[in-house]
Amino acid sequence: MVVLAASIISKSGKALVSRQFVDMSRIRIEGYLAAFPKLVGIGKQHTYVETENVRYVYQPIETLYLLLITTKQSNILEDLETLRLLSKLVPEYSYSLDEEGIGRMAFEILFAFDEVISLGQKENLTVAQVKQYCEMESHEERLHKLVLQSKINETKDVMKRKANEIDKSRIEKNRGEKGGFMSLQSMGSGRIDTGFGSDSSISSNTGGFGSGTGFGLNTEADSFSTKPKGRPQASASAPPKGLGMQLGKNQKTNQFLESLKAEGEVIVEDVRPSVGQSKPAAALPSDPVTLTVEEKLNITLKQDGGIGNFDLQGTLALHILSHSDGLIQVQIETGGNPGIQYRTHPNMNKELFSGENILGLKDPNRPFPIGAAGDGVSLLKWRMQSADESLVPLSINCWPSVSGNETYVNMEYESSPMFDLQNVVISIPLPALREAPKVQQIDGDWKYDPRKSILEWSIVLIDNSNRSGSMEFVIPAVDTSDLFPISVRFTSTSTFSDLKVVNILPLKGGNPPKYAQRTLLSAENYQVV
Repeated sequence: MVVLAASIISKSGKALVSRQFVDMSRIRIEGYLAAFPKLVGIGKQHTYVETENVRYVYQPIETLYLLLITTKQSNILEDLETLRLLSKLVPEYSYSLDEEGIGRMAFEILFAFDEVISLGQKENLTVAQVKQYCEMESHEERLHKLVLQSKINETKDVMKRKANEIDKSRIEKNRGEKGGFMSLQSMGSGRIDTGFGSDSSISSNTGGFGSGTGFGLNTEADSFSTKPKGRPQASASAPPKGLGMQLGKNQKTNQFLESLKAEGEVIVEDVRPSVGQSKPAAALPSDPVTLTVEEKLNITLKQDGGIGNFDLQGTLALHILSHSDGLIQVQIETGGNPGIQYRTHPNMNKELFSGENILGLKDPNRPFPIGAAGDGVSLLKWRMQSADESLVPLSINCWPSVSGNETYVNMEYESSPMFDLQNVVISIPLPALREAPKVQQIDGDWKYDPRKSILEWSIVLIDNSNRSGSMEFVIPAVDTSDLFPISVRFTSTSTFSDLKVVNILPLKGGNPPKYAQRTLLSAENYQVV
């Protein structure tokens, strides 16, 4: 096939977008375009018309024509295939298929035409590939983002440095006034220097930094936060010297960061953790012995039904706070799932585990190591692979249908009664939309991210009250294959192994240490393709 030109023209003959692919005079191409409206008859069902020199292959798009001008020797079937691909691309770049909308996106449409046709010959591409080639990352854009991010980092460094200088000057002043301890004014403001590089607030609750925390404070210090002694009450609320200057600088910096956020940049706040701030229970084990059962799912579901991949990997981790509790053994109980294969750590006594379901070291005189917050020692690992679709915790059905210039998408989830799922998020990729899709019905909540072109369907909890749910939304006409892969995230406190810790056995005798068990099932890579 040889394509001479591709155009989008109005029915009156006005060329809105026109691209010439071979060496031919502009006047001749314009003459061909001007003659086309006179050659198209009213009520005819043909998609092409021929003259003595060229062939017009066309397709109506609402009030416009998508037109290819080819030689008469060109293969009509390849011409129609090229026309069909171009007709899918035009709505991708212009959702308003009228003269104004096409004119606004003329350059983007021309670039897409250039990717499809090269020197009059059609390239073997799909719609997704054309969009990818047209959206290739620019070196100048990447450089601009790097410069912008460096400015943000520099601003944060200045903020940290100024804050540290103010903190140091306040500490030196307080030590001078009170002989090494803080002044009543600082106590009145409820701030102390903890030695961690940040200020911490003293709570009036005796369960905070009261006696027994190792900071050398007693319950009398709590009274300073509300009733400072030896000074008027107003001094407790008066800002320290220099605080106005600090607030002014912080306000300018905040305005700069807000302006960056308005431009669409993602700003990651650099917040220094405070000793007084509460942390998640999972990050700071409070029991002497903590055992964590964690399973991660890697599942690929086919959009037409069936399982492409099902892989489960689990671990049992031990966390000990004190060396005195290290000489122990852990007795467990499994759910008896025949599809799960267990594997102990190389330092564990395998015979003891296979015979009595007890996890202990080969050397009974060797204690388990203690770990920092959030760390642990892996005692046991297991894995399960299956092709049984009934084991899938959450199945997703997607039913897209194209009607005219719109695509109607109906989605449904079904949950297995074996698991209650928390924080479920179903992410559906959408072609780049300027506006959010029209969600007509939904069980749960939804959010659209225009930068990533992803629609997120979220359900806080799936239990026996809502084992199934649906969502329906409408978007402009797209290739239905662009709606996949669909990604799913969720967590659960139930596991496939149903592994439980039965008892902690101390090897030196005496009472066993107090222990806690934590269980988590999460979707690491869960997709519908």
